Amino acid sequence: MDSFKALLIEERDGQVVSGITRFEKSALDAGEVTIRVAYSSVNYKDALAATGTGKIIRRFPCIGGIDLSGIVIDSTDPRFKAGDQVIATSFDIGVAHHGGYAEIARVPADWVVPLPSGLSLYEAMALGTAGFTAALAIVRMEENRLTPAKGSVIVTGATGGVGSLAVDMLAAIGYHVVALTGKESEAEYLRSLGAAEVMLRQSIDLTKIRPLDRGRWAGAVDNLGGDILAWIASTMEQGGTIASIGLAASMKLNTTVAPFILRGVSLLGIDSGYIREPYRTGVWQRLAGDLRPPHLASMSRKISFEELPATFDEYIAGRAKGRVVVELAGG
Repeated sequence: MDSFKALLIEERDGQVVSGITRFEKSALDAGEVTIRVAYSSVNYKDALAATGTGKIIRRFPCIGGIDLSGIVIDSTDPRFKAGDQVIATSFDIGVAHHGGYAEIARVPADWVVPLPSGLSLYEAMALGTAGFTAALAIVRMEENRLTPAKGSVIVTGATGGVGSLAVDMLAAIGYHVVALTGKESEAEYLRSLGAAEVMLRQSIDLTKIRPLDRGRWAGAVDNLGGDILAWIASTMEQGGTIASIGLAASMKLNTTVAPFILRGVSLLGIDSGYIREPYRTGVWQRLAGDLRPPHLASMSRKISFEELPATFDEYIAGRAKGRVVVELAGG
């Protein structure tokens, strides 16, 4: 196959535009592993990139899609061979290196992970960067000695891809999960994933955040940043652990050192984009094992390649829920 279908993101007259086109295999970026893409997925970052809403793309033109799963066509790296089922997520994929919204991809071998036993290519993309991020947050909090016995864990942005998966995973391994959302209509959905409590963001007065408030959380997975993260820090219990994984509300953090020096709160930055081995393969192994979300099938849906543009609009408008898998070659 000398040319193939791809979603190409370009800059024209200062505007970011994207569309499905034919792309030449010879024009793919350098890399040791060439993959026939079975599935990709949709993340908020993908929508920002393809619509130009966020300054995500670092090089134009670029095939979008930060996630992909598929079958190796050929490899010059001995770790992989033709026919291997593999996953590639994050790093520069889809932002500065041609990505997963294409029938063929070529990437550096260090960005590729063997598909773990127990996961299908479809399930790997139902998880994707969102699942990897949620699982990495849990792994890092566990390393900081968080256990279910220590108390409740709050998950913000709980109806989004990362949030939904974090709720599902944490509940499945025994945590009392409090799901924080601005969408009252999604309360039952969150309870169906295992949330013991659903808290509405509107119930928090973010104009009256104290340096230290009543301790409520042993752990927190925060997708939002900004004032919500500041409020979480002020309401952590002694020795609590916060995993900061997103900035959907704001990149800014207006807080004090009080939670950190008076309560021993830990704020962990979760870098799912560039973290390397042994974490990367290890986290994927956990996703195929004890961190496999029990409701993964019900929280994910499959779309065709042609449905991508409309799906991006859903994400930008804040209407996205759960996980969206994009079918390319299938498998």
